[in-house]
Amino acid sequence: MRIALAQLSIDPGAVGRNLDRAVDAIERASADGADLVVLPELFTVGYFAFDLYARDAESLAGETIGRLADTARETDTAVLAGSIVEDLEASAADGIDVPRESGLANTSVFLGPDGVQRGVYRKHHLFGYDSAESSLLEPGERVTTVEFGGFTIGTTTCYDLRFPELYRRLVDEGATLVCVPSAWPYPRVEHWELFGEARAVENQLYVAAANGVGSFDDAELLGRSTVYDPWGTTLASSSDEPALVTADLDPARVERVRGEFPALADRRDDWG
Repeated sequence: MRIALAQLSIDPGAVGRNLDRAVDAIERASADGADLVVLPELFTVGYFAFDLYARDAESLAGETIGRLADTARETDTAVLAGSIVEDLEASAADGIDVPRESGLANTSVFLGPDGVQRGVYRKHHLFGYDSAESSLLEPGERVTTVEFGGFTIGTTTCYDLRFPELYRRLVDEGATLVCVPSAWPYPRVEHWELFGEARAVENQLYVAAANGVGSFDDAELLGRSTVYDPWGTTLASSSDEPALVTADLDPARVERVRGEFPALADRRDDWG
């Protein structure tokens, strides 16, 4: 399976322009043979545009996911639309299954090549340090996996990278690839590189971390979208400029690594 991470330039609050860039990236990646395209976290409004979250929140049956679904169908390419600010009340009114019927969430949607929504993930760990996210949004409560391209695909979002127990849960759900839409800023470059590699190594699966680029009033996204294999080897990565980061993934690679070095089989849960 060929995966493409769409490292988009994100202009704060410029929802239409940012969505156009996402559609263009999907079309270009598809033309290059991508089976799955992963978009960054809050790629329409911009993660650090906190004062615009309420204005730009949408239902999962709204314009953004609708247009991306059309693009997935037209290009015959799966898309992880990760993520948008979801208006939970609007989603509920549109018949979407939501954990609560009010508030906002940081929500990713897996769209199949037919444009159908196959999985929804709402960010579990909301960032509180120097961020308004935890006060503006509701945390997710469900772990979701999707079968696609020979993989069991899980989703986590940005700050979730710091919480290894979430990845263990995904392993227990059968995950062999975890996609990580992100809005990771400078100066924490070392943390970004460390956590992506560590989550791949300790769980013996692929990790595909798609970051954005762009400047906000008091933050700058660092880019460096990266795909790691189950041994922690970097298969593809980028700088801090807009890019498509592409890698070919082999489901059998996960089986081989787990068979040759069966660390997961030695896990213990019988602590006193």
